Amino acid sequence: MTQQHPTGKGVAAPDISARDDAAALDEIEAIFTRFGAELYGEGITQLHHGLQAAALAASEGASETLILAALLHDIGHLVEQADDAFGYHKHDQSGADYLEPLFGRAVSEPVRLHVVAKRYLCAVQADYFAKLSPASVYTLGKQGGPMTAEECRAFEDNPWCAEAIKLRRWDDSGKIEGLTVLPLAHYRPLMARWIHASNGITA
Repeated sequence: MTQQHPTGKGVAAPDISARDDAAALDEIEAIFTRFGAELYGEGITQLHHGLQAAALAASEGASETLILAALLHDIGHLVEQADDAFGYHKHDQSGADYLEPLFGRAVSEPVRLHVVAKRYLCAVQADYFAKLSPASVYTLGKQGGPMTAEECRAFEDNPWCAEAIKLRRWDDSGKIEGLTVLPLAHYRPLMARWIHASNGITA
């Protein structure tokens, strides 16, 4: 059973109360099948960008939940209508809202904060802005620009701050055209395990 996700693209969100884990996984794969080939100014597809970010997370020995966050961090672009050629500018929030009932906060909260982490790094790291892609520079303006000192302090107090910064760096680096990475199917067992865990079921 599915409930309609409130999205202009009409993506159906898995009904977690039914604990139909296979359907939830199929739904995620369907989202990427339908919309993962979209481009938002980076020269690679949304799917390939997520796969690159996940590969970077795995290569650094990240936790399973952070690997999933890296893989799925831009799913908000795929479940909402784009604002312009650069995607949906509140994709961090829509993505986290979509992921939390599936995987829990260890996945959703770094996703929720990965845009905020960009704003933070622009404020505290002198050379960070110069490393941003043109698309990230453009969207920074839509997302509030570099943080104020007060905003930085509030972000540093957030319990998911460190995870969000790690995710942001993988997001920034996972934009290499033509890079060979593992396919989405490679991550299905990992997604299945954490959907089970989120539902209180031992995988």
